[in-house]
Amino acid sequence: MLVWGSSMRWVLIVLAIAGIVVSALALREHYRTDASPCSINERWDCGVVNHSPYAMFHGVPVAVIGIAGYLLLGVLAAGKAYPWMLPLVTVALVFAIHLADIEALVLGAWCIYCVMSLGVITLMTLLVIGQVIADSRSDSLQRARQSYS
Repeated sequence: MLVWGSSMRWVLIVLAIAGIVVSALALREHYRTDASPCSINERWDCGVVNHSPYAMFHGVPVAVIGIAGYLLLGVLAAGKAYPWMLPLVTVALVFAIHLADIEALVLGAWCIYCVMSLGVITLMTLLVIGQVIADSRSDSLQRARQSYS
């Protein structure tokens, strides 16, 4: 269990870095004025998504929120603060799903960076939930062993 817990920290840190990278790429698209290199066709166009009004949240580019969020999650993962991460990854996942709904239902176009970020935050959420459950079960077993000693 100890080896897995140590590995989990590094897996979550790597995922947070990946999230920062894709959020930074989305931010670059947000400020790009020329044609987007990730505009593949009418269904996959980062420019359409990142220049839409939905790419801003209370005056802040969503990609900046992503960078800050992944940075915070990486710091919390480094400190193995999984219970603190749980509500944050949950809110981030709900927000990412909301943005994916906007891409699908309102804009009719997808941003490859946004989809990658959705994948990263989904994986982080599942791993954090699993780690919190594993830690909770481990703590319960330790308390049970101590009470029988």
